[in-house]
Amino acid sequence: MRILDISMPVHEGMMTYRNNPEKRPRFQQFRRFAEGGVNESGIAMNLHSGTHLDAPLHMLDGGGTIDGIDPARLLTRCRVVDLTAVRGKVRRADLEPLTLAAGTFVLLKTANSYSDDDSDATVTLAADGAECLAERGVAGVGIDALGIERGQPGHETHRTLFEAGILVLEGLRLADVAEGEYTLVALPLAIRGAEAAPVRAILIDD
Repeated sequence: MRILDISMPVHEGMMTYRNNPEKRPRFQQFRRFAEGGVNESGIAMNLHSGTHLDAPLHMLDGGGTIDGIDPARLLTRCRVVDLTAVRGKVRRADLEPLTLAAGTFVLLKTANSYSDDDSDATVTLAADGAECLAERGVAGVGIDALGIERGQPGHETHRTLFEAGILVLEGLRLADVAEGEYTLVALPLAIRGAEAAPVRAILIDD
């Protein structure tokens, strides 16, 4: 059995959505070992920075919150699909040839996993790609981008996925992961009333 960490390390210089410095975490040291025999620190962090799970409230007015998501849905079999040849957006035409059974949690491995720059070249999921996944009845979709979409009026990709009950996992690192079947463990922090939460995501290759 191998455990593959597919999370982004959290640090003050980490990549953020659109490389926005305001979204980088800020650390504060409250107590230092040299002064009181103990280290104690805190962090201020945008909930959409790093590897994280979106809840419907992120894009749906009155949508469900992160603490309302059943953790069992994030301890599940998944399928990693290699879409590293895709540029721009993952579209219906890229997904239709794939065999994706209803209930599958699919992870989209793209060229993003090989870059530490969140630029306009970042690969995202097009609205028609989201529609294809909804029609297939997938349980969740993960992507190696900090946002599964960008620049879409009305946020069609997010809305299509949320309205179909599909979980959205963002900010994965899949460079060292081969296409195939795995067990996914991606439990979010139970932050009451929040629209997203950080995740330590791993794959178990058994």
